[in-house]
Amino acid sequence: MLHKKDLIPMHNLKEIFRDIRDYFAGNVTGITRDETIARNIMRLLFCKIFDEREKSGDRPVEFTRRPDEGAPELAARMQSLFERVKKQHPDIFETNEKIEVSPADLSFIVSKLEPRSILDAERDIIADAFEELIGTSFRGGEGQFFTPRNIVRMMIEVLEPDPGEMVIDPACGSGGFLAHIVRHYQQKGNGRHRIYGLDKDLFLSRLAKIYLTLLGEGEYHVFCENSLEDPRAWSPEARGEVDLESFDMVMTNPPFGAKIPVVGGLLEQYELGRHWKRRDGAWVMTDNMLDKQPPQILFIERVIQLLKQGGRAGIVLPEGIFGNPSDRYIWEYVKKHASIIGVVGLSHEAFQPSTHTKTSVLFIEKKKRSRKRIFMAIADAVGHNKNGKEIYRMNADGTFVLDDHGERIIDDDTPAITEKFSDFLHDRRISEDHLGFLMDTADINDNIYIPESYSPEIKQELSALAGTGRYAMISIGDLVRDGVIGIARGNEIGSRYYGTGPVPFVRTTDIVNWEIKIDPVKCVSEEVYLKYRDAQDVRAGDILFVNDGTFLIGRCALVTDLDEKCVIQSHLRKIRVLESARLNAYYLLYLLNRPIVQKQIGVKTFIQATLSTLGNRLLEVVLPVHLDGAEVRRITAEVEDIMQNKKSIRTRISRLIVP
Repeated sequence: MLHKKDLIPMHNLKEIFRDIRDYFAGNVTGITRDETIARNIMRLLFCKIFDEREKSGDRPVEFTRRPDEGAPELAARMQSLFERVKKQHPDIFETNEKIEVSPADLSFIVSKLEPRSILDAERDIIADAFEELIGTSFRGGEGQFFTPRNIVRMMIEVLEPDPGEMVIDPACGSGGFLAHIVRHYQQKGNGRHRIYGLDKDLFLSRLAKIYLTLLGEGEYHVFCENSLEDPRAWSPEARGEVDLESFDMVMTNPPFGAKIPVVGGLLEQYELGRHWKRRDGAWVMTDNMLDKQPPQILFIERVIQLLKQGGRAGIVLPEGIFGNPSDRYIWEYVKKHASIIGVVGLSHEAFQPSTHTKTSVLFIEKKKRSRKRIFMAIADAVGHNKNGKEIYRMNADGTFVLDDHGERIIDDDTPAITEKFSDFLHDRRISEDHLGFLMDTADINDNIYIPESYSPEIKQELSALAGTGRYAMISIGDLVRDGVIGIARGNEIGSRYYGTGPVPFVRTTDIVNWEIKIDPVKCVSEEVYLKYRDAQDVRAGDILFVNDGTFLIGRCALVTDLDEKCVIQSHLRKIRVLESARLNAYYLLYLLNRPIVQKQIGVKTFIQATLSTLGNRLLEVVLPVHLDGAEVRRITAEVEDIMQNKKSIRTRISRLIVP
């Protein structure tokens, strides 16, 4: 007979959960969906915890197999135990819930848990196991994605929640943010706390309650409610606990995506549910309601509504909000009601493999007086790759960087960013680089809050080049305004015209190594060419520049007389030198490919929905033009020779194939 005192602490609950889940998936008939598996594991987990709490050291535990009973008797006893659990936790389990596992399968699951104590396990072990379980059971539904713990930790350490404060996550999901805040308090020796959560998904809100219950005692309130709904429509229980303008801190990663818009009457509560127009250089709200709005935008307003004066918030948002021209009005609203503390840009890998959406974290404070300086940082490394696997720092010779104990160090920028951000908030000086730099609010360009746009390393490199006295620093916009170059865009013709004739349709993928590579499959008819010929007017000496796309932006090709008869895609820009006495196309091609220019193009590329675009920010790119005319002529001659050789090779190939 197994007694309470015989139980040993859990050391690898994560592995046990994985074994149980794999057993469900491979052996349990009728239960194959991860969500259903998770529900049943949670029911049994609570039976185990209830049994441990109910029994004293010398008493036999009930969550165990007994030698004198068969599988049916064990199943009946577990179901009876679960009935007692439901009575103790009516807010988590419905009265009609059952353990949906056959007696034989139940015996295996009980065997994995019975000899170990969950209550005596370290809280980090429980958290690891819980996140392993829910991570596989619910990932990416309706724009919801679990926030990596290092990003959560960064947000908590920057905002520094105090146990006496009221904290809420209005899109709490399974409770990841809230659980980490609880653990933050526990590590500082504070066991009591006031934690609140809202989520419209019943399963996730129940998981949040389970998660917080597993982590320990404390005052927490989690409700299944739509946070974007008018609070007057919430349940009496939620209305009794959650009020607008009452929270010291909000921390959240709201669902986002244009495919899950908020429509109808819900929009009437929000200033951001209305049309905004630009008048006299500023954005002004109108009385006209929008037909729909992505939820992440409305969550910005709801977060600010939840905060009391002086309250602060951290919000994970798609990068597009921080830079899209169509979203600039959002920042007029934010600055009207709050003060921006800082923005941390996250790498593409941050939420992969769940989603490829690039995100940033916005930190705000509900104060009418705006800060004169804000903190910005760029997390190029977030501890894992696009497949979710941990990555480690490497030395120049390809070996791993090791800590004092000889262990590999995870390649993660967030701890360094957290340290610099905290120094900023406590008025300590910081050494500025991409892991932390300060921006005067007056220098924020047109409500663009993407940290990469203000990369200090690029500013320093441009300044160093200018300081040599060898270059004139001239922007592409300057060249356009002075009539030195002209820029035009191509057209979209529709895929139905692909393969209809011999005329090349030049797309972004056809720009390779300064040349245009022809894809015969995408060639179009003479009729299509004639439709666009005069408007596009492609000539030898023009430069085709990739302006939109994912990884190709910045590629260039010089048009030769072999390429003039073509149609170019809308994602391309045609750059033509108009004043050859002041600039020539060969030298311009060289300038556009200089590393410092390509770096500028990279940081000025924004993600708009699923497409990356440089937009009109191409005009902001600064070119370091040599002041030494002899050097310009030397480079021009070399580039011209390269391009003539490339043209010659193409001509020779064509003559060989078509005599």
